[in-house]
Amino acid sequence: MDMQPTLEAKATLTLRWLLSIGAVTLLWLAAYSHLTEFADFILASIGLTRQTASGEALHFFFYDTPKVLLLLTGIVFLMGIIQTFFAPERTRALLAGKRVGVGNVLAASLGIVTPFCSCSAVPLFIGFLSAGVPLGVTFSFLISAPMVNEVALVLLFGMFGWKVAALYLGLGLSVAIVSGLVIGQLRMEKFLEEWVQQIQNGQTATYVTESVDWITRFEAGRDHVKNIVGKVWPYILAGIGLGAGIHGYVPEDFMASFMGKDVWWAVPAAVLLGVPMYTNAAGIIPIVEALLGKGAALGTVLAFMMAVIALSAPEMIILRKVLKPRLIATFAGVVATGILLVGYVFNLVL
Repeated sequence: MDMQPTLEAKATLTLRWLLSIGAVTLLWLAAYSHLTEFADFILASIGLTRQTASGEALHFFFYDTPKVLLLLTGIVFLMGIIQTFFAPERTRALLAGKRVGVGNVLAASLGIVTPFCSCSAVPLFIGFLSAGVPLGVTFSFLISAPMVNEVALVLLFGMFGWKVAALYLGLGLSVAIVSGLVIGQLRMEKFLEEWVQQIQNGQTATYVTESVDWITRFEAGRDHVKNIVGKVWPYILAGIGLGAGIHGYVPEDFMASFMGKDVWWAVPAAVLLGVPMYTNAAGIIPIVEALLGKGAALGTVLAFMMAVIALSAPEMIILRKVLKPRLIATFAGVVATGILLVGYVFNLVL
């Protein structure tokens, strides 16, 4: 008899959690589906339009900031619940050793069907790390998601045909897979920030078995959001703020002037120029088309495109809260090397 009130209280609390999650999910979906309208409203309320550089930059900031924060909160909450089923040791065991290569391929392939820009891919990257997924595997996803997604492939197919789209797909996946494998072999887990290492080692997370009630799982998801989002959000604001400041100021004539096949340094110069900029695949394709129309070489322009969407400075700022500078530099160096090879291959083949 003494157990009955406790069971009733648990049932009531579980129902409250489910109702709350349902309501928040509806609000989340409504907010995510009206991001453009929200940014338009903010811009109109301060008397600006997207036809001006400052208006375009602010619109970008007011669109991308809530998008990334919504993605981060939702994914981290789900990963917190999932962690209650899988301890880090079990997750790492599933993806370790000889299966790491398979994990890299799967993670890179997952990136194709996730239409994220580099900053939007960071939340899922953090979720993978917190679930104990090997570092190299998570990097394969982080590289592939912005660089090789269906938006980029469809636009490239429409503009340049299936051969260019297929070659971009193959080389882009190769960069993501090989870069992840290289980073994984370097064993750089010690260059994760301490709070990420603690989560990976299970020191700040709750791990339970299937027999434990859902209240504990929901609370674990909530705590996961507090621990991660509470630490990362200032870096998200700083990173997107930088991207918004640069957005809309693309000097196409200047870039096209040295993006030909005649000089060997055109590809590395294009990569260096692309890193400070920030947009997604859909946003960069019109710039790619404009540069090609001005006589730039396809390989050089695609290397520039890859650098913009896979090695953006805003992404590095956000990652700084998760990774130590040496790991960020290694990530940038390995991916940049792959992008350079892609640029040279395209220029040689096409």
